[in-house]
Amino acid sequence: MLKELKDTKREDKKELKTEIRELREKLLAQQQLIRSSALPVIVLVEGWAAAGKGSMINELISEIDPRFYNVTSPAAAQAEDRYPFLYPYAKAIPENGKIMFYDSGWMEGAVRKYLRREITKKEYKEILRSVNEFERQLRDGGYLLIKLFLHIGQEEQRQRLATLRENYETQWRVTTEDIWQHNEYKLFCETYDSFMEETNELIAWHVLNGEDKRGAVRDALKILVKTIDKGLEEGKYIGKPFKEEFPLLKMPKLAEIDLSPVIEEEEYKTELKKLQTRLGQLHNTIYRKKIPVVLCYEGWDAAGKGGNIRRVARPLDPRGFDVVPISSPEPHELNRQYLWRFWTRLPRSGHVCIFDRTWYGRVMVERLEGFCKEDDWKRAYNEINEFERQLTDWGAVVLKFWIQIDQDTQLARFTDRQNTPEKQWKLTEEDWRNREKWPQYEEAVDEMLQKTSTENAPWFIIESNDKKYARIKTLKIIIKALEEACESRL
Repeated sequence: MLKELKDTKREDKKELKTEIRELREKLLAQQQLIRSSALPVIVLVEGWAAAGKGSMINELISEIDPRFYNVTSPAAAQAEDRYPFLYPYAKAIPENGKIMFYDSGWMEGAVRKYLRREITKKEYKEILRSVNEFERQLRDGGYLLIKLFLHIGQEEQRQRLATLRENYETQWRVTTEDIWQHNEYKLFCETYDSFMEETNELIAWHVLNGEDKRGAVRDALKILVKTIDKGLEEGKYIGKPFKEEFPLLKMPKLAEIDLSPVIEEEEYKTELKKLQTRLGQLHNTIYRKKIPVVLCYEGWDAAGKGGNIRRVARPLDPRGFDVVPISSPEPHELNRQYLWRFWTRLPRSGHVCIFDRTWYGRVMVERLEGFCKEDDWKRAYNEINEFERQLTDWGAVVLKFWIQIDQDTQLARFTDRQNTPEKQWKLTEEDWRNREKWPQYEEAVDEMLQKTSTENAPWFIIESNDKKYARIKTLKIIIKALEEACESRL
């Protein structure tokens, strides 16, 4: 895709200026339509060091309303190396009706990591796959993604870097990595080209001649205006369900679960103390080995998730874990792709994050209450499997617990909450409404377990008619998984 640049013909400066002005006026008009139609737009500006990416973005935003766009440079966020590769890019996606300009993005981030040998060839391939998944999820969720690459030749780059270094005020803009890129121009060119080939099928790359600065601005504006026009005309794209083969574990149906297991009080106390002590020790080890841990809790109302989470959290160092309760999304969360609010809550490497309800709301409450379309929740099974695979590719231990009780136990616990003043806050009208839909929820949960219990991110059904038994079983599963993870890491 990156061909050798040829001398460009001289264009009439006056005509070029007029054309750029007219395109800017169109983009400004489109911005209001983007706003009114709630269309989110991402403009990814990649390219060579000194190719003029910052100047290009400045030209693109010069006449549009600053209240409804943002510019981000996520590739420069060094502190975010302790998160999954896509974390800074996923965190920056815009709300509906706004435009986000990325000053370099996932291509630059991936290529530099690979050529610096920070990641293996296998890990690089995994990133390429995750980028394609990420771009498709954005598109299927209604985002308009425009990918630009500013191309300049090696000699042009040399001259521009020299000019920047000669000026005291601009010396800082030339980094050692920029010099390295220039010296390894051919290697970078081949890798950029390969990356674009691998990620071009779904959403095409647009290569601009960065040596013709005004012509490149005109061409970029043309691409934006044309793509946005098409997006506004066709409306938000909603992706169709698709099936990817994941290594799934065979799961029983909830109705088949024997809920009779119990544990005696003395045995419970002894086991709890022993297991919590061991979990506290493992927390130190995973911090030292920088192993991230994601624990996901789902289950029936009044099943005992809160008490279970407290026993897991009790031995952990409070500086190294978070418990994230998930409720109905806030307006700014509803205005983004549904996984965004989970991307932004992931733990750093070496830390533990416990989700009290999760992204699986998409295929349960959102499905049954009509908060998303049928194509959305059917597509979500594979999107969630992809998301969790990206977490485990990063090195995370991902464990998912369904806390199971029967209807009689739930009714008894609801009644106890209703009759106990200090517990009444736990019971809501929504809990009673959900109870009436038990058969529909059970059907949805069975399908969820069948389609998303993967080898890398398994589901565990926890029998919780006896809460104490459930707590001990959960702790044992977590400890076993963490011990295996610690043994496998150097």
